Amino acid sequence: MTAGTAVRGSRARRFEPASYERKWRDRWEREGLYVARDDAAGEKHYLLTMYPYTSGDLHVGHWYAVTGPDIVARMRRMQGYNVMFPMGFDSFGLPAENAAIDRGIHPAVWTSTNIDRMRAQFRTTGCSFDWSRELASSDPGYYRWTQWIFLQLYRAGLAYRAAAAVDWCPKDQVVLAREQVLGTERRCWRCGTPVDKRDLEQWFFRITNYADELLSGVDGLDWPEPIKLMQRNWIGRSEGAEIDFPVTLPDGSNERIRVFTTRPDTVYGATFMVMAPEHPLVSVLTAPERRTDVEAYVSAARRQTEIERLSADREKSGVSIGAYATNPMTQEQIPIWIADYVLMGYGTGAIMAVPAHDERDYAFARRYDLPIRYVVLPRGGSPPEGEPFVQHTADEVLVESGEFTGMPASEAIGAISRQLADLGLGGPAVTYRLRDWLVSRQRYWGPPIPIVYCNEHGAQPVPESELPVQLPADVNFAPTGVSPLQSHAGFLRATCPVCGASARRETDTMDTFVDSAWYYLRYASPKNDTRAWEPEQVREWLPVDLYTGGAEHAVLHLLYGRFLTKALRDLGLLSFDEPWLRLRNQGQILGADHARMSKSRGNVQNPDDLTAAYGADTVRAFLMFIGPWDQGGPWSPTGIDGIHRWLGRVWDAALPATDGARDTPGDEDLLGTGDEMTRALRRATHVAIAGVTDDYEGFRFNTAIAKLMELTNAIVREREAGMAGSRGYAQAVDALLLLLAPVAPHIAEELWSRRGRPYSIHRQSWPIHDPGLAAATTIELPVQVDGKLRDRLVVTPDTPADEIERLALGSERVQAYLGGRPPARVIHVPGRLVNVVTPRH
Repeated sequence: MTAGTAVRGSRARRFEPASYERKWRDRWEREGLYVARDDAAGEKHYLLTMYPYTSGDLHVGHWYAVTGPDIVARMRRMQGYNVMFPMGFDSFGLPAENAAIDRGIHPAVWTSTNIDRMRAQFRTTGCSFDWSRELASSDPGYYRWTQWIFLQLYRAGLAYRAAAAVDWCPKDQVVLAREQVLGTERRCWRCGTPVDKRDLEQWFFRITNYADELLSGVDGLDWPEPIKLMQRNWIGRSEGAEIDFPVTLPDGSNERIRVFTTRPDTVYGATFMVMAPEHPLVSVLTAPERRTDVEAYVSAARRQTEIERLSADREKSGVSIGAYATNPMTQEQIPIWIADYVLMGYGTGAIMAVPAHDERDYAFARRYDLPIRYVVLPRGGSPPEGEPFVQHTADEVLVESGEFTGMPASEAIGAISRQLADLGLGGPAVTYRLRDWLVSRQRYWGPPIPIVYCNEHGAQPVPESELPVQLPADVNFAPTGVSPLQSHAGFLRATCPVCGASARRETDTMDTFVDSAWYYLRYASPKNDTRAWEPEQVREWLPVDLYTGGAEHAVLHLLYGRFLTKALRDLGLLSFDEPWLRLRNQGQILGADHARMSKSRGNVQNPDDLTAAYGADTVRAFLMFIGPWDQGGPWSPTGIDGIHRWLGRVWDAALPATDGARDTPGDEDLLGTGDEMTRALRRATHVAIAGVTDDYEGFRFNTAIAKLMELTNAIVREREAGMAGSRGYAQAVDALLLLLAPVAPHIAEELWSRRGRPYSIHRQSWPIHDPGLAAATTIELPVQVDGKLRDRLVVTPDTPADEIERLALGSERVQAYLGGRPPARVIHVPGRLVNVVTPRH
């Protein structure tokens, strides 16, 4: 059957989704069927899927992402929960601004048009979103509170401004947070352009204050293990020691170069220091005669990617800056170099070079003829020839290490760290890969940072009564490398809240990940215009019970949201530690060619066309049937027809036996007293209830649909056997529709109505299975003679083993092979088979 073709029953009752799907969607919305009511009965359940960026069109990937959680939301309502399942739009950011530049249209207009289109498309999916709670991050009524949150962090010392070498996307002309620079190739997360470095004054959030709690908190979350591992690795906790190497500046003053090492026991072998070319002390310490060479090297290093700088195959290069530091343990003067294999973004941007025990330092020392001193060796061992000693063995001891010589390395790590602390030159320390969150953006389409600058009083927060600081509409937002707001005189003009004098407004806007770090809170009271959220509603609904979305946000959105939740908790604004208790990630729908869907490949599937041809239920069910939801799979151009045929069979099986008749489920025990076929159907029904419920809970939608297909087949067999008028048959059909309703809500509602059941199926109680009815009443055991099948036994699962053996030996077919002789032995594999071994002649 092709798309759009009717499936006919005995009286040509046509299966035509277009005839009823919109009717039901309109009624559901008109009657507020899915509106979460704060005062409703039932345990509250907050289910949230990541709000989408306003790209303008939903593709099948969007359908795939939202249908899974919608199935769970629908089941939860039927299970008696008061479910909140809202939807909104991530409407700030570069794509809108770039589209506006390309099309000559204002970002606000482009965004608003796209929201209207996407909202209409979302409704077509049949998802049970509560649209009464809709929000958009570019709405001044929303970003007013994003700015308010910034001010709370600022007053608490968690938001600060500092000069820093930042990552810069030359294509988008914007600063990137460290998490938005992908891979060792250092490419922009959004456009893939190689990233440069620039020195700018920027705003940061002190996410590093929460590094330990962010790390330890991961363990208690019901999240996919790969996501938890990514967060652990990104936070990157390392234990070791900080060591200060004193240096004398050209003006005679003293400074220290701090390093972090996990092996302080090797400090006696530090024969030189290496600083990242970007280290701020490089320009201060460089001797005049070395300045030309150093500046040239620094410039060249900034143009390289991290993968080039860290390549193991690349010959190490560097330049001496003509200055010296003091090894705090040996008191030796050791030369200071810069080298591109040291990165400012890792550790402190400087290392103590121990060439005898590090391969990179060894290669560097060999090239530039620097001293190599072995200070850790196996007990009684000798230094290796022509290579560093980098093995870590239990019997390592220190050599040529002053008072620590002979001490096991494992003990020396702590002993040397403690002595450094006593000397005031370092000590035990923990370091993190995590860096503070850079939130400044030099672009237009984002929430303005609510700070003004006064000549007398410096940076001052905008009074909360003046929020939101609104974006002006008449701005030239072409990318120039500085914020477009810098050229808007009206926006720049401000008043100092301290003295009333003229002040200049901050022109950076916030990273749009700030918007999404708290949006889950706003859904609890989205219309409140006096506060960011209503505390009572937040206490009732939060934290989020189930969160779904893409795994690509593991160290961006998810980490930022966790940080902000903890910061707001510490400010007394929230009472919980984690925003999302349970997380599930969807996989990716690929093209029929098994490649990622893209317009350039020509393998994109338009969901609007599919819905027009097959109906929304067919598209939903097919997407969920493609494969495990957390893995995705390739689109099949023919597979959707099979799903459409299945729903057609459901249609035929569920319609009344005669025109105008109504099947009525009986009120007797489901076990009933019918014949074997009726009992078999009832067992199939309870098996399906148990299996589908468990699969929905576990996001195994593909196997749930397979079980629904099995139940459909069982019902069709009963119908063909003339059982359509029985109460057991009616009960099985009702159970099928109830189980089907989360996946295919329109056809379930239509058939439920046609069968005379009370409106709406989505308000009915979720069926509960009877374990006794779901269990098999009999089992079939193959009976073999010398390994070959000769007969079958039908017995109950609790039949004793000796009785099974007696029945097997009593089989006429088995006796024919035994010829009246006793068997050599009988092998009984419980629940599997019986094998009779004949005696040898």
